[in-house]
Amino acid sequence: MSVRDGDVGDVVVIGGGYAGVRLAKRLDGMARVTLVDRKEVFFHRIASLRAGVHADWTATPFIPYDRLLRNGRVAVGKAVRVDTTERQVVLATGERLPYDVVVIATGADYPEPARFTGTTTEEAAKSFAAHQQKIATADQVLVVGGGPSGVELSAEIRLARPDARVTLAHSGSALLDNTGSARAGHKARAWLESHDVEVRLDSFMSPGNDFGTYRDARGSVIDADLSFWATGTTPNTLWLRLAGHSDWLNRAGHVRVDRMLRVEGRLDVFAVGDVNDVSELKITPVAIAQADLAAHNIRSYLHSSGKHRKEPRFYRPIHRTPIIVPFGPANGLTVLPVPGGETAVLGNRTTTLAKAKTLMTPYMRRQLGYTAA
Repeated sequence: MSVRDGDVGDVVVIGGGYAGVRLAKRLDGMARVTLVDRKEVFFHRIASLRAGVHADWTATPFIPYDRLLRNGRVAVGKAVRVDTTERQVVLATGERLPYDVVVIATGADYPEPARFTGTTTEEAAKSFAAHQQKIATADQVLVVGGGPSGVELSAEIRLARPDARVTLAHSGSALLDNTGSARAGHKARAWLESHDVEVRLDSFMSPGNDFGTYRDARGSVIDADLSFWATGTTPNTLWLRLAGHSDWLNRAGHVRVDRMLRVEGRLDVFAVGDVNDVSELKITPVAIAQADLAAHNIRSYLHSSGKHRKEPRFYRPIHRTPIIVPFGPANGLTVLPVPGGETAVLGNRTTTLAKAKTLMTPYMRRQLGYTAA
């Protein structure tokens, strides 16, 4: 169903993460866009691991929404239901937002410190400060999970606390095994071990019987007075299940979408980013690519007749994309796909310029209408 001639249509985007912000910005001006988020600011999660370690990064992940939309608006609140009969998004306050198209972009929940705790910047900043204090005084720190986040966090902690004992435990047989590059895993392990981080592979960890102890599947015990679990994410879709939309979800809780990124069986409901079931790496460049394609398809749907008509496009999952893993602000590695199905592993200079030094903060500030500084 296209909107009436002369009408631009109402688009409600639920979730102000990387995909939601990109999509709202792309549609601003050609539709009446309302971005709904429970937070009062954009949370630049890429900077959150460093913010949980270093006090001078505490405020960096918080970027106000106030310059994002020139024509639309940001509604701070929690969406609790999508009323498909009345075509309205219902907020916890009782406010109802009419829509011609609704987009679910609620992302995924990450383990701390890569999490916005509470609903205000003050609450989230207090959480970061608490992590910083614990790291500053801990004698033994355990990081569980040898993917990009676990490796990055281990490196940040080690550089901040050269005198502490830092252990990285990973259930797999190699670090960074989800990157498809054995060389990347070897390089990460070499850097960590050269900086006196103990790396334990094939170690599926669980809390031990005694407070401050952790046990792997073989019964080996690790003492630690502080632990972080970088072992995956959970899609933020419980609210959909509670609202009676369980049929939109797969068994893992992701929103099932078709090749146009629409919720299966719904022409006017889309889902983008970490929240959907597209089988690919759940990283920022992928979320942005999905947002761009969804923006095109939403335009196509809203203006499916007339001279501005556009043909919808199918989304092609991205299975090969650069993966950047910082080891602090001046080191790290970049896994770069090359023709023929191979990967190249680039080192410090490329990684520092691309991500490690600034953690892409200037880029995201520009996306939200701010100067890089």
